[in-house]
Amino acid sequence: MKNKLYFIVIMAVILSVLNSCKKDDPVIPNEEEVITTLIYTLTPSQGGTPKVLKFQDLDGDGGNAPVISTDTLDANTIYTGQLELLNEQETPADTTTNEIRDENQEHQFFFDESTNLNITVNYNDTDPDGNPVGIENILTTGEASSGTLTIILRHQPDKFATGVSQGDITNAGGETDIQVEFDVIIQ
Repeated sequence: MKNKLYFIVIMAVILSVLNSCKKDDPVIPNEEEVITTLIYTLTPSQGGTPKVLKFQDLDGDGGNAPVISTDTLDANTIYTGQLELLNEQETPADTTTNEIRDENQEHQFFFDESTNLNITVNYNDTDPDGNPVGIENILTTGEASSGTLTIILRHQPDKFATGVSQGDITNAGGETDIQVEFDVIIQ
């Protein structure tokens, strides 16, 4: 009986030691979002048919060329802008915009227009700290012109760095989740 008790105690100690040596569950970092499609819908504030700028690259970098389409924008018009991002490698397509809304303190869109394109883009949404996100925005066109509009989504930018809350990407840091260049015509 005494031997059985010693055996049980020794086994309990061994199991306890082995269990305490077990590694903790690994920490899984927040993965970057998969984005195959960016749809920028611009609705005229005075009513009318929305304009759509669309980028789609279903097979990702390095495969087939992306499909990019744009509508001609009206001169001297204020548009309410809405960005939608999708992962169409999933079935059904995953609305990546929802993840960005949920993680809005870790994301910001930047809008870079070429110097000869008469538009301005202003943020129309913020994160809980009052910093811009850019999913919702106001795009205002000026006189007829043409040029490029580049839309960039940054993951983990420094939103408190100089100029970042005003839409200047220079000091933002972070990593680019997607960058799309649209050829835009304003008539």
